[in-house]
Amino acid sequence: MKINQVGRILSLGVLAIVLGLAASSNGSAASNPSNDGNHTMTSADQGRSDARLKEQVRHQLAMLPYLSVFDNLQYSVDGSTVVLQGQVRNPVLKPDAAGVVKHIEGVTNVVNNIEVLPPSPMDEQIRRQEYRAIFSFPSLGRYSIEPVPSIHIVVKNGNVTLEGAVANQADKDTAYLRANGVPNVFSVTNNLAVVAGS
Repeated sequence: MKINQVGRILSLGVLAIVLGLAASSNGSAASNPSNDGNHTMTSADQGRSDARLKEQVRHQLAMLPYLSVFDNLQYSVDGSTVVLQGQVRNPVLKPDAAGVVKHIEGVTNVVNNIEVLPPSPMDEQIRRQEYRAIFSFPSLGRYSIEPVPSIHIVVKNGNVTLEGAVANQADKDTAYLRANGVPNVFSVTNNLAVVAGS
């Protein structure tokens, strides 16, 4: 009876080793050994790693306490390097954004190209008027109920740029028309992307 139990245990052990080897040869392992014995990531693993890293960067930037509808943070991920871009109204956001991204596992380098917008009472007035003009319109009001609305209003020296995403072309066009109707605005650039489900 004891011999049967020992035989079963050995059989299960051999089966586990065989299944483990089969799984690693099918590419389900995180890395594959190269000829020199070092481990290299497959392209599929690299893609999953990049997607995970992008999601973590997006999440950390969205959680910044002073991020508002008047800021536009963008980023790109190239391997373990994250490049931050965009415009912020509050100067504290530039170092804060770089700081939270630096602490993400897998990030080895952060290039901070975020522009701090110059303080201007006229631009502040335009921001308030743009916010009211865009988000008080019935079809655009739904974009304002998120913690950080998907439409961002960037104002620099009287020039307005709309960044972010909307659900359809009609909302994109309406946001542009509403933004263009605000007094004392020199120009409006509509960079809103149409993304279903926004």
